[in-house]
Amino acid sequence: MSRCLLPLVGLLGVVLGGCRGRQAVLDPAGMQAEEISQLGTFFFVLGTVVLVLVVVFLVLAVLRGRRRAREEGEQAPEVEPSPAGERRLTVAVGASVAATVLVLLTLLLVDLFTGRTIRVLLDPNPLTVIVTGNQWWWQVQYEDRDPSRMLTTANEIHIPVGRPVRFRLRSNDVIHSFWAPNFHGKKDLVPGHPTTTWFRATRAGTFYGQCAEFCGTQHAHMRFVIVAEPQEQFEAWYRAQLQPARTPATPRQRRGQEVFLGSTCVMCHTIQGTPARGRVGPDLTHLAGRMTLAAASRPNTRGHRAGWIIDSHAIKPGNRMPPIPLTDEDLQALLAYLDTLR
Repeated sequence: MSRCLLPLVGLLGVVLGGCRGRQAVLDPAGMQAEEISQLGTFFFVLGTVVLVLVVVFLVLAVLRGRRRAREEGEQAPEVEPSPAGERRLTVAVGASVAATVLVLLTLLLVDLFTGRTIRVLLDPNPLTVIVTGNQWWWQVQYEDRDPSRMLTTANEIHIPVGRPVRFRLRSNDVIHSFWAPNFHGKKDLVPGHPTTTWFRATRAGTFYGQCAEFCGTQHAHMRFVIVAEPQEQFEAWYRAQLQPARTPATPRQRRGQEVFLGSTCVMCHTIQGTPARGRVGPDLTHLAGRMTLAAASRPNTRGHRAGWIIDSHAIKPGNRMPPIPLTDEDLQALLAYLDTLR
């Protein structure tokens, strides 16, 4: 059965994320999300059964009352129930209370078992990723026992299918919430209180997540991309990310590098292999190889990069990147240089 026919309780998730891929609670791509989806389905089905039974008994009671009224005509109804009626009412109320307790206990137990399942990390050596929330973008760092193999990127998380990934979450400013609905539930990032979550992708694909806690004016534009891919592709991507930025090959590209290094960009951004070592903004070493720009609020195209450089506040008002005044010639040179950062 298509996931489009899953319970209507998640209709909003389908509307927002589509039936397949992107960002949808009802399109699980990880073990935890599958457990959560099954829990939601169970709650919905059981709740529907209870609702139907309540409505049925209510309708039967109304019909019975009307039939009795027709039989008795204009006679006043009895104020006191008969002993037989009293016994039936007592049994009905007792059965209803018992059924209610049983339903609530069942929901509690199922919820507890699901919570335990999605929180137990079975792999002793998972891939560890440090995700830091900033207003309004995500810094992503991959840990490794060999310091030379640690890498930093932004707003785009690549993970291997089938391998558990442990996320160490922290915030640099306000409360954020890390939410990848295709893989797991929400996890808050509270400043000064690091926390962890984990999930394991069960199929390849490109999915989106977002901050789920209001964190300022651009909260709605604080998204991220998760790329789940086979282990071989992940390793190839990882090796490429460890490489420093390419050396400019043409005069225009070299001029673009000079523009970058001679502007305020170096105060906030890092480009491996150059003197740029800023830590305030995202690492730009492989900027052109990413799919999105401005925390997944725009596609990463040359035109959008130009608009972001000239006046990022026209795209994302309130962000902390100041406008960078450039001549047309310097802007085109800078764009040519940024195109090499793959």
